[in-house]
Amino acid sequence: MQPANRTNLTDSATESLRTEILSGRWLVGGRIPNESALSDQLLVSRGTVREAVRALVSQGLLETRQGSGTYVRSAVDPTAALVRVRRACLRDQWEARTALDVEAARLAALRHTPADIERLSRLLAERGTVADDGQHNFVCRDLAFHKAIVAMSGNRAMVELYDFFTAAIAETIQATLGGDLPEPDVPMHAQIIEAIASGDPDRAGDAVRAFMTPVLLQLDRHLAQ
Repeated sequence: MQPANRTNLTDSATESLRTEILSGRWLVGGRIPNESALSDQLLVSRGTVREAVRALVSQGLLETRQGSGTYVRSAVDPTAALVRVRRACLRDQWEARTALDVEAARLAALRHTPADIERLSRLLAERGTVADDGQHNFVCRDLAFHKAIVAMSGNRAMVELYDFFTAAIAETIQATLGGDLPEPDVPMHAQIIEAIASGDPDRAGDAVRAFMTPVLLQLDRHLAQ
């Protein structure tokens, strides 16, 4: 392991530890060297090592176990994965979002409660329009509506994945607001609520597909030009 660069000790130490994980030198499930040993190897303070470990814990690469030490949780770098997702073309991003939203709606139809439907209706009412208070706030409110459906799915992995894709998904929403791509209107959002409330997963999935299809078709036309 290389000593940390002095220009930014915490960032440099974090990258050194990340390299050990992603290279496979530290195996998933294995315990990493203790704070004192890492401090000596990186030539930084134990406080800097602690900050670096904390950063990698927050990214899901490491986990700390009280009284036992710090272990490698994953060798998949979520930051790099998100960068790759955001570099994908808008058509690919929207298609991926469609797959997530469709399955979330199907599960929500099977698992929702009356309170869930009331919350969706409230979020749709609060969503408003871009003209109400600007594009950024509108995108946040629109995303809150769709994330609520994913939460209703009851699938924790799907919730985490949707959160992971939030930045890219927000960009797909913004892309429909520039006038070139169709923005699904309030009635189309309401149809999704009604389909979920019906308890029919096929109807819920179809409602989301109908919601997403105009944008996909428009993106296909752009690619064909």
